[in-house]
Amino acid sequence: MRARRVTATAAVAALLSLLAVTAARADDSPALTTPGAPVVVANEPHQLTLTWAPSAWVGEPGGTEPITYQVLVPLGPNTYRGLGSTQTPSITLTDLPPGTEYRIAIQAYTIGGYSDTSAATALRTAYGRAKVSYLNLDWSPTDNQVQFVAQVVNTGTQPLDLSTVRVDYHLRFEGGNTSLVTQCDWAAMGCGRIERELYYYLPPAPPPPPPGSAPAPSPTPTRYPVPGTPVPGHVRLTFTDGVLAPGESSGPIQLRFHRQNWTAIDERDDPSWRAATGAWGDNSRITLDVDGVREFGDQYAG
Repeated sequence: MRARRVTATAAVAALLSLLAVTAARADDSPALTTPGAPVVVANEPHQLTLTWAPSAWVGEPGGTEPITYQVLVPLGPNTYRGLGSTQTPSITLTDLPPGTEYRIAIQAYTIGGYSDTSAATALRTAYGRAKVSYLNLDWSPTDNQVQFVAQVVNTGTQPLDLSTVRVDYHLRFEGGNTSLVTQCDWAAMGCGRIERELYYYLPPAPPPPPPGSAPAPSPTPTRYPVPGTPVPGHVRLTFTDGVLAPGESSGPIQLRFHRQNWTAIDERDDPSWRAATGAWGDNSRITLDVDGVREFGDQYAG
């Protein structure tokens, strides 16, 4: 039985609980047609407007409850990140960073059914005040070091004070090993004007048992996090001084990260890693903030 017919029956009976109705509406086939792929209507720094062909109920008669649309970034098989929702077939997103690549799709749902997810639209949000260009120097992502070149480019219309800029390269520490040496091998502006700081975020330790309670059935690990647990973090670059005119670049900054004991590093799960191509490109999974405002990049971008 399709969800829309159960909806009509429930409306006439008016005796079923919301939980019972929701359970009764379970159906392997979508109750709504697939919405159209999103189309860009307006693309300005910090503001993106999308529209799409709306969904409809499959067959007749249709349901009466409103249709809600979710704006999604596909991250993997059946895995999505939500960017917003609306009950009209258009939306203006104001929280996306400029200059960042996304793949955006739409799914429709009601209390009584859902649609398949639309085809994804690839886009880049309009550039704001700055961006990060990237060149990966390391053709082996599983050796004992991370090597790349980055540069900050003023994509705005006003001078950019580098002392207000921070750049974050996002990575994950395999096995909870947060040991990392960050080096600046060479920079056109001079490594002495570039400061590096390492941040990482250990998962919270399990809470201790309540006083007087029986001991846990398994022993408490003597090391935390448990070996094998990945730990997210980032290397932050800040600048002591410097001003870039519109269109001007900081020049190349060649960076190298490695363990203190030079053991292997697997870069493939690092959000900011991009496979080496031998060419420069904008890496919008390296994030850049100006005066605390995100002006480029999203480590979870499509």
